[in-house]
Amino acid sequence: MSHSPLLNLPGPSQDLLDDIEGAIVEARRFVDDYDPELVVVFSPDHYNGFFYKLMPPFCIGTGANGVGDYGTHAGPLDVPQQLATECAKAVLDAGVDVAVSACMDVDHGTVQPLEKLFGVATARPVIPIFVNAIGAPLGPLHRCRALGTAVGSYLSTLDKRVLVLGSGGLSHSPPVPTPARAPSPVLERIVHGQPMTPEQRQARQAAVIDAAKSFASGDSDLQPLNPVWDQRFLEIIDGGWLAELDQWSNSFVTHEGGSSAQEIRTWVAAFGALASAGPYETVGRYYKPAPELIAGFAIRTAIPK
Repeated sequence: MSHSPLLNLPGPSQDLLDDIEGAIVEARRFVDDYDPELVVVFSPDHYNGFFYKLMPPFCIGTGANGVGDYGTHAGPLDVPQQLATECAKAVLDAGVDVAVSACMDVDHGTVQPLEKLFGVATARPVIPIFVNAIGAPLGPLHRCRALGTAVGSYLSTLDKRVLVLGSGGLSHSPPVPTPARAPSPVLERIVHGQPMTPEQRQARQAAVIDAAKSFASGDSDLQPLNPVWDQRFLEIIDGGWLAELDQWSNSFVTHEGGSSAQEIRTWVAAFGALASAGPYETVGRYYKPAPELIAGFAIRTAIPK
């Protein structure tokens, strides 16, 4: 499912929020019926836990804390340390290089979907898996699928009901800083991880709200959403044709979907994990091009056939 800080901020119309909430309610029913004993979430970070001083392509948290951005959960998540460590070992044994963090900081990209699906982020044990989608250079998409396959193979050895969750928007290109263009204070944050003050977080929220208003009104130079590309991606996901995505270069994803469309990497990993158990079918489908969120917003629920 997609995430957006603007779901927790003033600005989006009530009609849009109601529409998305209806889809989330359906996803919540799916999750409630399954009643998972463990959640594995593939998610990006937005310079809140990972910075250019050390930017791994993937990282498994054996412990994790929500940073509390955009009104999401602040504090520890319920991470089963032994299972997360075993998962990391299994992924490494499968030939996928993955970092490990005993105290991973996670932001709304990880926490918001947990809150939307379970009410609170600590409702279930969770293994958080960071997938770099913002800090160039990025590895190829097929490595994200390999990560998912390795994780899924490990999960199949557990006698547990496991919910695999991928958290990321489709086409979107919000104003995210880069080392080449960031002013000095922002550069300190995205490179060295300089903590944001409450005032800086408030200013960041205000900037996000203003950017969304301008984008929704058509008065913005941000890259437009691309519903056609979004739907093509979702067709591939729904069809289980994940190998087709191996041919999508990073430059193609950015050209078609925008800089932050690289978050589809979390979907590729999550569905790669599911596909490791064999063919699957999507049973819940939602998509909304949402300029008010500066994002193509989608939800899919799927089960093995």
